[in-house]
Amino acid sequence: MVDTVEALVDGGRASAGPPLGPALGPKGVNIGQVIAKINEKTKAFEGMKVPVKVLINDDKTFDIKVGTPPMSALIKGELGVESGAHNAKTEKVGNLTLEQAKKIATMKQDDLLGADLKAKVLEVAGNCVSVGVTIDGKNPKDFTKAVKAGEYDGQF
Repeated sequence: MVDTVEALVDGGRASAGPPLGPALGPKGVNIGQVIAKINEKTKAFEGMKVPVKVLINDDKTFDIKVGTPPMSALIKGELGVESGAHNAKTEKVGNLTLEQAKKIATMKQDDLLGADLKAKVLEVAGNCVSVGVTIDGKNPKDFTKAVKAGEYDGQF
C-alpha cells in the first residue's frame, strides 16, 4: 500500500515545519531526506507555491511528484509582478519576451495540450490575455495571429 501526503510548499524552501513535518512524522520516513528531495525538485519555482505529493511505500522509501504552479503565477513570477491587471482589457502589467514565453511553456510542458513548443507558447499567450501582459511588445491576440501567420517560425 502507498501512503500519500499532499502539500503546497514554497518552491525550493520546504521545511520540516507545517505542513510537511506533522504529516510525514507518523509515516516513519526520514523527513530530512524528503525535504531535501522536495527542495531539489522545486528550486526552479523559487518564490512560488508549488503543489507536492509524497508517495510513501511500505518499506519507507518514497517518491516525490511535483506539480507546477498555475501558469498565471509563472507569468507573474517571470515578470516580477505581484498581481495581474485589475482590468486586463485596459491595463498592462508587463511584457514577456518570446524567450520568457518559451521558458514558461517548457516549465508547464507536462500540463499543456499543444503538440509542439509553438503550440504551447500559444497557450501561454492565451493566459497572458487574462493576466494583462503583452508578448514581444504585442497584444497577446496580435502575437497569436503573428505566430500563426509564420512571423516567428525561425524562433521555435
